[in-house]
Amino acid sequence: MTSLLGPSSGTHNDLPRFGRADAGSFSLSDRYTRESGTIYLTGIQALVRTVRDRARLDRRQNLLTASLVSGYEGSPLAGYDLELARRAEFLDPFDIVHRPALNEEAGATAVMGSQLARRTGTLRATAHTRGAPLQGVVGYWYGKAPGLDRATDALRHANLIGTDPNGGAVVMVGDDPGAKSSTVPCASELALADLYIPTLYPADSQDVLDFGVHAAILSRVSGLWSALKISAHVADASSTALVDPDRILPVYGDLGTSPHVPSGHLLGSNLMELEQNQLTIRLPRALEYARLNRLNRIVQSTADDRIGIVAAGKTYLDVRESLRRLGIGDDELGRRGIRILKLGMIYPLERTILDEFMSGLDEVIVVEEKRDFIETMIRDIQFRKPGVANVVGKAHEDGSTLFSRFGELDVDSVTRGLAQRLGTVHGIASASAWLDGPGRVRTRIALPLAASRTPYFCSGCPHNSSTKVADGTLVGGGIGCHAMVLMMDEQQVGHVTGVTQMGGEGIQWTGMAPFLDERHMVQNVGDGTFMHSGSLALRAAVASGDNITYKLLYNGTVAMTGGQDPVGEMSLPEIVRLLQAEKVAKIVVTTDDVKATRARGLPRGVEVRDRTETLEVQQELAAVPGVTVLVHDQYCAAEKRRHRKRGDYPTPEQRVVINERICEGCGDCGKKSNCLSVHPVDTEFGRKTQIDQSTCNLDFSCLQGDCPAFVTVVPGARTERVATAPSLDAAELPEPERADIDAERGFSLRLTGIGGTGIVTVSAVLATAAVLDGNSARTLDMTGLAQKGGAVVSDVRVSRTPVEQPPKIGAGDCDLYLCCDGLVGADDKHLKVAHPDRTTAVVSTTRIPTGKMVIDTSEHYPATSDIQAAIDRASARGIYLDPGELTEKLFGSTQTANMFMVGAAYQSGALPISAESIERAVELNGVAVESNLQAFRRGRQAVADPQALSALLDTLHRPATAATSGAYEPSPAAARA
Repeated sequence: MTSLLGPSSGTHNDLPRFGRADAGSFSLSDRYTRESGTIYLTGIQALVRTVRDRARLDRRQNLLTASLVSGYEGSPLAGYDLELARRAEFLDPFDIVHRPALNEEAGATAVMGSQLARRTGTLRATAHTRGAPLQGVVGYWYGKAPGLDRATDALRHANLIGTDPNGGAVVMVGDDPGAKSSTVPCASELALADLYIPTLYPADSQDVLDFGVHAAILSRVSGLWSALKISAHVADASSTALVDPDRILPVYGDLGTSPHVPSGHLLGSNLMELEQNQLTIRLPRALEYARLNRLNRIVQSTADDRIGIVAAGKTYLDVRESLRRLGIGDDELGRRGIRILKLGMIYPLERTILDEFMSGLDEVIVVEEKRDFIETMIRDIQFRKPGVANVVGKAHEDGSTLFSRFGELDVDSVTRGLAQRLGTVHGIASASAWLDGPGRVRTRIALPLAASRTPYFCSGCPHNSSTKVADGTLVGGGIGCHAMVLMMDEQQVGHVTGVTQMGGEGIQWTGMAPFLDERHMVQNVGDGTFMHSGSLALRAAVASGDNITYKLLYNGTVAMTGGQDPVGEMSLPEIVRLLQAEKVAKIVVTTDDVKATRARGLPRGVEVRDRTETLEVQQELAAVPGVTVLVHDQYCAAEKRRHRKRGDYPTPEQRVVINERICEGCGDCGKKSNCLSVHPVDTEFGRKTQIDQSTCNLDFSCLQGDCPAFVTVVPGARTERVATAPSLDAAELPEPERADIDAERGFSLRLTGIGGTGIVTVSAVLATAAVLDGNSARTLDMTGLAQKGGAVVSDVRVSRTPVEQPPKIGAGDCDLYLCCDGLVGADDKHLKVAHPDRTTAVVSTTRIPTGKMVIDTSEHYPATSDIQAAIDRASARGIYLDPGELTEKLFGSTQTANMFMVGAAYQSGALPISAESIERAVELNGVAVESNLQAFRRGRQAVADPQALSALLDTLHRPATAATSGAYEPSPAAARA
């Protein structure tokens, strides 16, 4: 047995947490390739790198380990598996193997197997071990908190079995306390504690890198699995981080090699022995590792301290920002008698650091989300000790709420709670002043607009066709994109009863059917969910004998979490044969290409119908007793678009346009297609309809509307391109007087826009540019379900020197409100960050319809004046322009409208980042570089010299509409029209 424990130095508490990136040699690949210095990366990318950093540490200490990473994708860890796949070249030399799992419990069981590998057979040599055999395997499981719930049986078995002394096993679980992209609000610490899994809680990317290494070594040393609790505000955030080969050198003291021998013989007396070992030997070893490596740290301490604050993870950053708001910065903590304990390991709680922290204190304030988990443990440990401090957390002494037990905490709610205790109870003047004084932004009376932007199916999405049902149909919602039917018109998608957990689809009908007059239900399910666990639900439905039709969307991808291929994916004929084997009563396949689907070799007797017959097919299946299945075969529209951009998916030649002089604005095309690219527009002749060619995914379902205004055209060989603006050199533009970065607050920017239009990309570009300027940057992308055409918000925080602060902006803290969609920007829940004395608002007036406006002719876009009034009330200065119209005229497309807005904000003096760095960040991003650079510069010109831009637009050749630009050779259908 080989297990080198390494030097006894470099505890986590001693490590510097911040540095500046080297702008001169900065590269996006630094986040993985740079061995020492400062890098900039997201929480997800840090989870990828930490696996490699631990593997590199093992190799440096002459321990030849491999790694197995397995789990199931789910927000906020939705992109983790994709990032692992993209970084194979970086991971392969360290024998890091990624095996996506069919579902969460399968992934956990696979990782369990990795800990038994060395005792089951002979570990092999690999291409990277120079002929020497491997000496151990480290396993990593990933999934979201509901997936952890699902996998607890497997994890309970696995943790009882334990880990190999040369291995280790780490649970990486994504928590979504605000349910931004989950069917339930979720936090994982209680479930992990019930499994006896030591849990580390990172606050940012730096902590993910550091705690990720410690979690694996802790697991190895203790014989227990360990866990990383990854909040959405960590996974979806990015920040700078310091890296160095010697940054994490675990301290082992007298621990030595783990004495635990993992055993899968879970039977009889061996079970009691394993349980005793788990509680009396392995858990204490985990606590000792945490103590030796100082995973929990006292941030500030003096002998005169009387008040203590305990926090962990992202909530710790909220606490630090809240204290600064209350006038208690780093230099003030000691003078105010305040001590802070940042917990790195939240379970089990280390008594030694807690005793040291609580010594001499009169009161301890515990700040944590959801339940009183840490608070209860502190009370239990301190119970009956003489002179114990008063402990408060979820409630004041009188039972009134201090920190909420539900939802998620943010800097605003934490500031309120701390101000109450520090100001009202302890008499700290600056905290009392905040409660009543000018430092607090007064609550505005929100005047809601007549419309709001909610998530919707993509243009050309197969769900637009497949989710339609007859009036009054009972429908069960599905996981993923299917869930959006809960927000849609019942006349379009039926009476939706709700959603279940993954794997429960349709089984709820078993509990309803015996008691209802209604005799039939339709259940939506995607192919990814069907592979994960939905097939068992269908089998249960068959066994129940109830009447239900499953509508199985076969679109070839797990669209909601990034477009992964479903693990265990079957071909369409294989799925149909499986359904036949499950003894369903009848199967019908609908499709957008009947001929192609029939050519795929479906079993004999299975009907194939055009998607226009979906309603008729459902009515036919409803009349068949038992379980029936409608399989809708249509590829994901978002994936089609991605593949077309890469040139590996065919693009139809024809385009659809609408003759607005014939269009009567009846909305039938929108109702039939349910497509976001069918734009209602208000004209002097009333409501009309246009096809937005920039977003159209060439699905052509809009042609189902019985309308003579529709024309299909095929651009001919003589087609002239839309005239575009000549290149503009950056040197031709004057430099504005740029905004300052406040020495204490830094600079805060909020981006608002529509999911899928590049808001997150703009956020990354601006943050990268700030780093190139030598600043520190943090971002948070609040997307979730909104990535599908809903409201997306990205916060960017920039500081001259690194500061421990949350990436999310608090109320009244925003310096620049960059609003790329007026409807989203005027929503008070996003606008509350603006300050009427400080915030500059740069606002798009482009009118982009919502999904409801597409299908409902009575739904209208709010007046621009109403949007402007709402934003003007909240901000100090407003700049309004129409980037959609301007980029369409300049470039023949609206795809660069967001970068046009960035240019306008820069030239207005509202950005503290240099134009040179912004342009360099665009180049580093590497997508449509020249188009985005020109859009940025033209946006600057729109502010610096609007007359010159107007004159340029007058010189450009522009056809009547961009959709019909150029000289076309009409298709036969167009000629007949």
